Amino acid sequence: MSSVNHIARAANAANAATATPKPWLLDLVLLGALWGASFLFMRIAAPEFGALPAAALRVGIAAVFLLPLMLLRGHGAALGRHWKPTLLIGVLNSGLPFAFFCFALLTINSGLAAVINATVPMFGALIAWAWFRERPSGSRLLGLVIGFAGVAMLASRSAGLHAGATGDHAALWAVLACLAACLCYGVAASATRRHLGGVPPLATAAGSQLGATLFLALPALWFWPAQMPSLHAWLALLALGVACTGLAYILFFRLIERAGPARALTVTFLVPVFAVFYGAVFLGEHVTAWMLGCAAVIVCGVALSTGLVKLGAAKP
Repeated sequence: MSSVNHIARAANAANAATATPKPWLLDLVLLGALWGASFLFMRIAAPEFGALPAAALRVGIAAVFLLPLMLLRGHGAALGRHWKPTLLIGVLNSGLPFAFFCFALLTINSGLAAVINATVPMFGALIAWAWFRERPSGSRLLGLVIGFAGVAMLASRSAGLHAGATGDHAALWAVLACLAACLCYGVAASATRRHLGGVPPLATAAGSQLGATLFLALPALWFWPAQMPSLHAWLALLALGVACTGLAYILFFRLIERAGPARALTVTFLVPVFAVFYGAVFLGEHVTAWMLGCAAVIVCGVALSTGLVKLGAAKP
């Protein structure tokens, strides 16, 4: 009888745990909403500021927001011990990618850029394969092929061009810039794993934004717009730096702590959904059936290449 009671109590506990909403789900949705909005705000700010000034102001605002928080948490010494790799990773993880995306958004729609951004986990898998010799399985290799085929399908048409875009090869250059940004993210992830293991996440976030700011400061001043940008563009950059970069970094690291890196990775699927929605509602961007089809192909490739879905996996 005691064993029966024990099993009943265990079953009741399991049912209660299943019925209780997971606390990390809210973080996941909020993070997807914030990073999806970053493409909207870059699309607003980049045409008035230019790609390099917009990217520099984004990381500069984020650094001003994160550095005091880091010091209040007592992580200044940790940043001091690892300042060289932290600043360099900031260039790879923020400075260059943000500049590439701002350049791309001068030509293509925010939703299209966000869909290409979903290939980041695939680049991460490729870099980990080359750097750490983590050979992917057959299904993950198939996912890499499918994902990059989806990107090629997107680049083959100019459905994502916005009204102000010019040039015969504008869409191709924009897609290549997005892919370069995703490659930078993949390299930064492996570099962080190799050189910044055990460093407090807030120190890494604040230091990386500082490094990106120092990297982009002079180019931003050189290419500063001759005409003062509008208040609308300034507000977009403020939201981009504080909410979509500063707060999003804190939320991302908390998500990793609560749910683990594998579940945190699934935010990649939410970002394009929010970005396409924001672009259609606030910017009047046109979403075509071709874009949605390519997005589905990319999502399938990402799911396979990251191991979230495995072909032929044995049932437990």
